[in-house]
Amino acid sequence: MTFNAEITIAGRPIGPNQPTYIIAEMSANHGQDLNKAKELVYAAKEAGADAIKLQTYTADTLTLDCKLPHFAAQGAWQGQYLHDLYTGAYMPWDFHAPLFELANKLGLTCFSSPFDNSAVDLLESLHAPAYKIASPELIDHQLIECTANTGKPVIMSTGGATLNEITEAVAVARRAGVTELCLLKCTSTYPAPPESINLRTIKHLADSFGCPVGLSDHTLGNSVPIASVACGAQVIEKHFVMSKDDDTADSFFSMTPDELSELVIGVRQVEKALGKIHYPSEPSPHRRCLYVTKNVRAGERLTADNVANLRPGGGSMMPKDIHHAIGRSAVRDLARGTQLDWQDFI
Repeated sequence: MTFNAEITIAGRPIGPNQPTYIIAEMSANHGQDLNKAKELVYAAKEAGADAIKLQTYTADTLTLDCKLPHFAAQGAWQGQYLHDLYTGAYMPWDFHAPLFELANKLGLTCFSSPFDNSAVDLLESLHAPAYKIASPELIDHQLIECTANTGKPVIMSTGGATLNEITEAVAVARRAGVTELCLLKCTSTYPAPPESINLRTIKHLADSFGCPVGLSDHTLGNSVPIASVACGAQVIEKHFVMSKDDDTADSFFSMTPDELSELVIGVRQVEKALGKIHYPSEPSPHRRCLYVTKNVRAGERLTADNVANLRPGGGSMMPKDIHHAIGRSAVRDLARGTQLDWQDFI
């Protein structure tokens, strides 16, 4: 079984020769406030995103409420235990239905990252059109199988996974019947420095696994995700917050509505600039050609003193032809500024 070159989420094709699919990742930026979450849905639509993505878990489905050292959060969240971090970050499950309903009303696709089978059950009850496997869950083959069994497209982030682990996860998805798979190059650092992104991996993933590929981005600003389009990214996912001042677990590396709008504009400009393989069918006249630089009488020799290649172009003799003219005799009077023609000398 091979993967489709294109996948379709809620009627929107994603893949080569399609507009880049832009996902605004709500993550924890709802702040456990339904009105704030709805505000993010409205803002994502206004900015031009194709989809808004949620995360569906509880603290108890991710970790233990335990204070042993290995349950301590690392990196930007150091100083907290994981259970406390997730308790403050998770989206209450009763938020899902009204957010799906609002997004559908606005014409914005809504789907989620489930973190266990019970989350898949909830999302199936809401008719989620696709599933996203978060980077840390790429090694959870049972979860991949559970999402595969829905028959929906599956997007998998690769942050932190070795190439062998990615290969194993892809094989699990294939055996479970997934035909619409998308892989996202991801660097699981928050925020991620640009030098850690390695955008050239996008093409390698596409060549290796034969499916649409994109970028799940954690850098600050839009330079990296916009550049990813030129490297073959067909999907861009980026965390999204109403304000950098919002005190949520992910706000410090998330983009604002203005930044999301700029991302959409920048991506669409790059898509236009990429265009197609194209070369002019006719030479441009706006270059150089050979000119007579002094008045030349009939019978007088053409020399480097009275012929030069200059702008503007448009004449019949190109700079490369000058050796054909030098040393030849003019067959008619040639005024200074004349574009030299093959018929002007013998």
